[in-house]
Amino acid sequence: MVDLNFKENLRKLRKAAKLTQAELADKIKVDQRTVSAWETGVAEPDMQTLSLLCDFFDCDFNTLLNKNNPSE
Repeated sequence: MVDLNFKENLRKLRKAAKLTQAELADKIKVDQRTVSAWETGVAEPDMQTLSLLCDFFDCDFNTLLNKNNPSE
């Protein structure tokens, strides 16, 4: 199970990159509804997708999953 703060951290990283959900979805090749589901906590990405998100945002897993996100 992904940490409960994943959804908030993903949203913060996406907004810091000045991307809409649709733009992020296009860049990582998923549907916009998938990004929305992640950000609302309805769904969680698999480990491969988490790794892809880390590569995209140039961060480590802790930045995406950690309760005390260092980018705050």
